[in-house]
Amino acid sequence: MSENSAAPGTPPGTAPGPQPEPIRFFGTTWVDHDGGYGLRRAGVAVGSLAAAVAACFVLRFAYEGLEIAEVGGFIGMLVIAMFSICSAIAFRKTWESFGARPEDPSREDALRGLKSIGFIGSLLAYFVRSLTEAPGEKLRRTEYEKARAQFEKRRSTRTGNPAARKASARKRPKRG
Repeated sequence: MSENSAAPGTPPGTAPGPQPEPIRFFGTTWVDHDGGYGLRRAGVAVGSLAAAVAACFVLRFAYEGLEIAEVGGFIGMLVIAMFSICSAIAFRKTWESFGARPEDPSREDALRGLKSIGFIGSLLAYFVRSLTEAPGEKLRRTEYEKARAQFEKRRSTRTGNPAARKASARKRPKRG
């Protein structure tokens, strides 16, 4: 969320105050649900589901490669368990990120590798969330509306330069 009070360098036509934070694949169309928002949501849903299905086929081919290499049933079970557990954790972490900012960013960085292994879970979280809203829209909308309310409150309490009001209230005679 960026707060912009029509400062120098502000693009013309931009309203003063906080600006909405763009969401991947949606930009700022989530604010008013305009600019092809519905089509984008459908595209994200179809795309994430298609990517998850394609990833499952790739993992299947990798598992078949392990069978061809005859590494043993134990290794095959470990690979299946690893991808299943990592996908479940990645789904949960991705789902939680749609509702709240991470409390500890360093912990999220530490889980990046695990979430990369369980990428199918992240793709499925994107699919499920995009059926109801843009992934992360609720969080960003809450933050944006809170920032707009604070901006309007600050803006309405300031009515101008207090020094100018005092000077105009008691006019001094000019010294000649």
